[in-house]
Amino acid sequence: MTILSKDKVMLRANAADKNEAIRMAGRLLVDAGHAPEAYIQKMLERDALSSTYMGGGLAIPHGTNEAKSLVSSTGMSILVFPDGVDFGDGQVAKLVIGIAAASDDHLDILTNVAMICSDEDEFRRILDADSPETLIAIFESGMDE
Repeated sequence: MTILSKDKVMLRANAADKNEAIRMAGRLLVDAGHAPEAYIQKMLERDALSSTYMGGGLAIPHGTNEAKSLVSSTGMSILVFPDGVDFGDGQVAKLVIGIAAASDDHLDILTNVAMICSDEDEFRRILDADSPETLIAIFESGMDE
């Protein structure tokens, strides 16, 4: 099972609020077999403790530390919200990346995602991607460095 695959990418997503966006990101991870249904609630709990909005239009919802034991394999989901999703306090996410990480894999993933998304040109390429394959290629090339 790969960390990122077409079945975990959603272009042109739409959500009423951040909780729906987090549920959508979690659902892709659950449906791909990375974690059980209960993991989605742990993602919502994590965001309630401390916002998973990272700034610059990026949110990275993931489970609580206690939820690591639920994760069967490391995976990430990518959702692009062209109209944005309000994460509170005027913070609007256009890119939501869900993470289910076994052990301490989430630290490497968070670091790599932050590096890729901090480049304005790359971030624009991600938001403008016309296919899941294009999006995956951007992340895979950035995570190999």
